[in-house]
Amino acid sequence: MRAIEAPSLDAIRAARERLAGSILRTPLLRLEVDAAAEIWLKLENLQPIGSFKLRGAGNAMLSAPGGSLEHGVYTASAGNMAQGVAWHARALGVPCAVVVPDHAPATKLAAIERLGARVVKVPFERWWRVLMEHRFDGLDGYFIHPVSDAAVIAGNATVGLEILEDLPGVDTIVVPYGGGGLSVGIASAVRALEPRVKVLAAEVETAAPLSASLAAGSPVSVEHRPSFVDGIGGKSVLEEMWPLASRLLDGARIVSLEATAAAVRLLVERARVVAEGAGATPVAVAVGGEAGRGRVVCVVSGGNIDPAVLGRILAGEVP
Repeated sequence: MRAIEAPSLDAIRAARERLAGSILRTPLLRLEVDAAAEIWLKLENLQPIGSFKLRGAGNAMLSAPGGSLEHGVYTASAGNMAQGVAWHARALGVPCAVVVPDHAPATKLAAIERLGARVVKVPFERWWRVLMEHRFDGLDGYFIHPVSDAAVIAGNATVGLEILEDLPGVDTIVVPYGGGGLSVGIASAVRALEPRVKVLAAEVETAAPLSASLAAGSPVSVEHRPSFVDGIGGKSVLEEMWPLASRLLDGARIVSLEATAAAVRLLVERARVVAEGAGATPVAVAVGGEAGRGRVVCVVSGGNIDPAVLGRILAGEVP
């Protein structure tokens, strides 16, 4: 097992300086809705690629050892990390390849190719092995893991710095849980600066490995069912991420596909915000009263949703 340590506050602040000028400091927006909590939205869907992944990908590439990017970079991603790595690779002038699962949405695949990256599509099981093994035979270059990479986590953690600075008195932060890189990163910043603030993970019912693992007290595998919530939900908690997730997070909350679709509609109707399924899960948690009272920040992690899927959701369907 590859040991991963939580980034220090110095490492997080260094990541913020490194990323200055290449990412957006995203705004916090109050969601006007009747709920037990005062709900705020951290709009990472407004990043140039429509996702927070620009932060982790950028910090990993900009802090890579000298010469390591000579032969290009590659990653394994369902779409958003792929765009983050491809975006920075294009800016740095290095080739990029991305291993994607066969259920990756067309909207995200088109964006990856538009950014100049080569797409390698494989069955979900093979794609998941890349995440477990940290490599893919047949691809050269510097591999950037979408989750289990200290520099990626430190880059993601800059979201936490911004939330704490922009909303003093925040009580709870709800973060989508895919592999744990975003939630653990944010929690690392929070534990260093405001340990009283809770950080909760949001999962969807079609694949909720963190909730199952927390209940069991160790990493367990769960059934994974593909759904319109394609940005989160794996077969298991990555073994190297378990010590951090179980120690730093204050629990996990599971939401249904119906509640997630309702949150996507709510964001469009009340805030004029377009979120993909994963990005809407924290809102589903908060609106459902599962994040408690007080000031709750929902991290809208991304907005890369297929227009046809969004149209069906806005029409009242659950795709």
